[in-house]
Amino acid sequence: MRLLIAIFVPFLLFFTIGRPLAGIICLILQLTLIGWIPAALWAVYALSQYNTDQKISGLQGD
Repeated sequence: MRLLIAIFVPFLLFFTIGRPLAGIICLILQLTLIGWIPAALWAVYALSQYNTDQKISGLQGD
């Protein structure tokens, strides 16, 4: 579900993973049609990093 959010509404993904400042910056980038693609790529990358961090955190028992 988050992957679809990352592609279609990139700025919203950052709010769901707890990075509101990045979400605001992404929204500004996303407001231009040319900036939509980089914003979506950035959101997908941030989502993959978030998932990796969650897996590492789970292994450490935090």
